This record gives sequence, structure tokens and C-alpha cells, in this order.
Amino acid sequence: MNVHAARFLGDIPAHYDAGLGPHLFADYAADLARRAAATAPARVLEIAAGTGIVTRLLRDFLRDTARLVASDLNPPMLEIARRKFTADDNVEFQLADATALPFPAGAFDAVVCQFGVMFFPDKDKSYREVHRVLAPGGRYHFNVWDSFEHNPFASITHETVRGFFGREAPTFYTVPFGYHRIDEIKASLTETGFADISAHVVKVDKAIPQARRFAEGLIFGNPIIEEIWARGTAHPDAIVAALTGALQRAFGPDPGRMPLQAIVIGARRR
Repeated sequence: MNVHAARFLGDIPAHYDAGLGPHLFADYAADLARRAAATAPARVLEIAAGTGIVTRLLRDFLRDTARLVASDLNPPMLEIARRKFTADDNVEFQLADATALPFPAGAFDAVVCQFGVMFFPDKDKSYREVHRVLAPGGRYHFNVWDSFEHNPFASITHETVRGFFGREAPTFYTVPFGYHRIDEIKASLTETGFADISAHVVKVDKAIPQARRFAEGLIFGNPIIEEIWARGTAHPDAIVAALTGALQRAFGPDPGRMPLQAIVIGARRR
């Protein structure tokens, strides 16, 4: 797996869930869960489930009798996800590499993935694995971030961090915001054997109650923090302070508002 995808470890999952979840993921999670539940699938797999932000909504929107399996490569992420459920919620948790899923062919009626595909080192292989575990007629629902241009918080974060390191700057943010060309995504899905492929641009106007809390999530809530510590030439707290100011200048004093934009993809296995 991509090194960035494999290192959501230590304190990163908690910062990810609390600092980034409400700002970046909650609205898109609701959108994706509703799309997946619309056809009332009986067997649903979530890949790259992370801290269970989509999982919680899927369980709420799906029929009580539906089987829901939440999978992720990172045990610390799944541990936080587990805490959001009780035994009565009927959610199964499974460690799984999205490019080598440990499930039999045709095991699911729907597969869901929120902001995970960008991190898969072999995206075509991940598409083949999803196609394999879907039953005929089953659907794949996933989303990806649009570019820096349409998500200015990300470009601001990337440039703020780069200001501390110059040529040796961490490159993390180029990964989640670097896979957004719709024609290429659709071509890969078509080549894999999917049909009825749709792509929808979904915009969100999002409040930022506390810019510093958001900045902490953007620095401490993903593997960029490991890149920062490894370089050892700038303290994360100084970067958070600079980023807080940059966010407030761009989006206004607390509470600010920012635009978000993602691409939601749907595809059906023939």
C-alpha cells in the first residue's frame, strides 16, 4: 500500500476524527451513505473505512437486516470506529487491504469508499477487487477530492507547510488532491468491467467554527505530521499557528466559511 495510506497511526486517528471529520468529511459521508442506501442493498462493504464516519451513517440509513462490513488497513483507525457502535448495531469490522480484499467473489451488493481511492498505490487493482467482490448488478459508490483549485483550504495548508521547509517540504497533500480527472477515473472503471458510470461534482459551503482546531487537524490528523517530525527543522505548533492565521485571512475570523468540492462516482457491476 502507499506509505501515506499505511501510516495513520499513533495519535493521528484521534486528530483525524475530531479535527478533520466535522470540517471535511461529515457532509460528504451523509451524501455517500444516502446514495449507497437508496437501492436497499442487503450486503454492504465499506473499504478504507477509517474512523467510521461513513460507517455510522450507513448503519443508520441501511435496513436493520442489512449486513455491514467496515474494513480498513489500519488497526488504530478501526479501533476508533468500533467505539461508535454497540454489539446491537450489527457492524462487522475487518482489517483489509483494498487491493487484496479477503472476501469471496460476489459477496456484496454494494461497496462504499469515502476519500480512500486516492491513496491506493494501484487504483486499477483496487477497482478489480471491488468488481470481484460485488454480485452482478451490485454498485460501487465512492468519492474523491477535486483539485487544490476547488479546495483552497488544501492549497493553503500545502503552501503554509512548504514555507517552513522549502524544497524539502512534505508532499502529503498532493496525494489526496491529485486524483480528480473524471475521464481517467471513468476509463479505468470501464476497463475493469463496470457499467452505468456516473460522476457528480458536489460542492459544500462549510463553516469553520474554530480555525485553530481545524489547523490542528490538518497538521496532526494525517501522516504529514510524521514528515514534519522527520525533518526536525520546524515545530508543528509553529506551523499550526501560521496555518491558523492563513485560514482566517482566507475564510474570515471565527467562525469562518470555506468552499469544499468533491467528485462522487457511481458504477454498476454488469
